[in-house]
Amino acid sequence: MKQLEVKSFSSPSEVKKFEKGKVELIKISNAAIGKMIYEPGWKWSKHVKPIVKTELCMATHYMYMISGTLRVRFPDGTETDIKPGSVALIHPGHDAWVVGDEPAIGIDFEGVLEKK
Repeated sequence: MKQLEVKSFSSPSEVKKFEKGKVELIKISNAAIGKMIYEPGWKWSKHVKPIVKTELCMATHYMYMISGTLRVRFPDGTETDIKPGSVALIHPGHDAWVVGDEPAIGIDFEGVLEKK
């Protein structure tokens, strides 16, 4: 086992692109960390749902918000804005979208790889 491993988002292991957004992935040891970059107008149910083919986002996200605002809504009407400096745990079964005219950028420590 390596005693130290250092990687950078300046050269991600993989980049997943979709309309109005992308996720830059760093794979390190047994983990994957994603830098989410969503442009104004991005909405999960419009831009990602057709790719993953689930009604709602079924990933769990542990994330840190760097900039912009991401609004998350659950089917029961629970809704919140995740703003810069916030750390959030988002459970499966949600929709999300960018609020305002600034890109939403965050680091996701979970939920960036498809479950097999």
